[in-house]
Amino acid sequence: MTSTFPDISISTDRLVLRPLEEADVPSLADMMNDELVAAWTAAPQPYTRAAARTWVAEYAPTERTAGRGVDFAVTEFLTQRLVGVVQLTNTDWRLRSTELTYIVASWARGEGYASEAALATAQWVFHDQKFERLELRTAAGNTASQQVAQKIGCISEGVLRNAWIARSRTEDGGWADIRTDLIVWSLLPEDLDGVPGRLADANGFTYPEWN
Repeated sequence: MTSTFPDISISTDRLVLRPLEEADVPSLADMMNDELVAAWTAAPQPYTRAAARTWVAEYAPTERTAGRGVDFAVTEFLTQRLVGVVQLTNTDWRLRSTELTYIVASWARGEGYASEAALATAQWVFHDQKFERLELRTAAGNTASQQVAQKIGCISEGVLRNAWIARSRTEDGGWADIRTDLIVWSLLPEDLDGVPGRLADANGFTYPEWN
């Protein structure tokens, strides 16, 4: 029997993680057209509003109802602006294991939002959904994503060689594919001990609430 994640929202001091909505389409398209998002993800380029609308109206709901994962829009609590997206994918309900990915809009970088949203999701997955393992995979050159993994307590488990295709700008303004390694990170429930306190010391945040 297939299990599914509930259709909920998660709140932290600064952020609200909620289901994607039609109103997110313009901001989502803008975010996905950013140079760093294009470089480190497999999102088609240029990323159109039609693609964003398909993500919101078809892909995300199907992923959740099929039990494969869940997609959260990450928004600022005060402004409601779309900060980014957090996804749980490749979920194995028997193993109680899932993979975490995150994307942050260019204007919101440097504020600790990725770490805050990722940690809130991890706490919810472990405490509320009773999962036993969270996995992250970061491209070898994506140091910003690796820093997020380290901040929330992930342990590096090894390298998948030549397992990803990143992209780099060409002289004519196009994109060239570059094969690269993936670093595999894992997070277990016990790895979260002390993490919220360490982040709070660095102008971070407190435990989330979900409803």
